[in-house]
Amino acid sequence: MDLENTQVQMRKGILEYCILHIIARGEVYASNMIDELTSAKMIVVEGTLYPLLTRLKNSGLLEYKWVESKSGPPRKYYKLTDKGAKFLEKLTETWDELIHSTEMITSRSNTKA
Repeated sequence: MDLENTQVQMRKGILEYCILHIIARGEVYASNMIDELTSAKMIVVEGTLYPLLTRLKNSGLLEYKWVESKSGPPRKYYKLTDKGAKFLEKLTETWDELIHSTEMITSRSNTKA
């Protein structure tokens, strides 16, 4: 079994949740998302992020607007829709349950009852 592959798969599994959290804070540009995800060791490349953002937009969870840039072409800024905020709220409930369940399992000692 490949440890690195398993670690990558674990990160991918929560990537959408992390992206929605970043966007929930306010309008955000994709490169800022990449910077934050990378600094949190959720290593992401544009080829991963943009298709995910498109899927989230097509699902009605986020929207974007174009903003003129002083240093190049216009930039696309993303924000959550009301549907996206509700979706994130439900994901957060699931995340909290997963943390609780995982801690219950991983904190048990090896002693048999």
